[in-house]
Amino acid sequence: MNAQNILTDIPALIRNRRRTSDDGLFLHHAALNEIDDRLGMVNRTFNSPAIVTGFPQVWAASRPDAVIVPDGETLELNQTAHDLVVHAMGLHWANDPVGQIIQSRRALAPDGLFLSVSFGGQTLHELRACLGQAESQVTGGLSPRIAPMAELRDIGGLLQRAGLALPVADSVTLKTEYKDIWHLMRDLRAMGETNAMQSRLRHPTRRAVFDAAAALYQDNFATDAGRITATFELIFLAGWAPADSQPKPLRPGSAQQRLADALATDEKPLRD
Repeated sequence: MNAQNILTDIPALIRNRRRTSDDGLFLHHAALNEIDDRLGMVNRTFNSPAIVTGFPQVWAASRPDAVIVPDGETLELNQTAHDLVVHAMGLHWANDPVGQIIQSRRALAPDGLFLSVSFGGQTLHELRACLGQAESQVTGGLSPRIAPMAELRDIGGLLQRAGLALPVADSVTLKTEYKDIWHLMRDLRAMGETNAMQSRLRHPTRRAVFDAAAALYQDNFATDAGRITATFELIFLAGWAPADSQPKPLRPGSAQQRLADALATDEKPLRD
């Protein structure tokens, strides 16, 4: 991979994740509940699941029978060995998200299910805006502070690029409240989600930047009770390893009935 395209400083990400606390992993539990709901809608029993995650303390307990592997650049999964692969809360930090999905797809047996959950582009948009404006005002510059997370309309296409069939992408938006920006950033440390970007500043940020950001946050994103709000968007992806038994689209021109007949309406020619 070209060094210019590297988003994440992996050693820094690992260090950040080592600082997590149980209280800070509440979003993982919310994501886990959503994954369980989606699996409950699939009329199938999975006998050889695998979970890709940097947070085994949460996800391993959800499926004691699952193979648990870290979300490193190379996934330690055997090809065609699993009927379910869940990529849990790490795709937003991946330097090669398509590669992560491709490796997961290769680990699936035919007609196996891939599911992922990660943070989406609306996550922490309030903090991103306030820090950017504050830093520009105080220092006259702008540095990378919050990872650029993919939008739902963009990330859904990764499933087809990775060779998965019947792709589905959707999102869930969660709103949280904090006393102030300092409590929010403390929670981000407890989540293991502080800045691990390769291009981040390598020296401490001036206190004046955070003070200005705190004031902007309070002015623009405060509740009636004086607390601040923070948005977390969870993006869910689902796709199936190709199999002959799956439904396939009809060939163009192979329809047995006209659309106008099916809709019980008159067909009118287009005007030139």
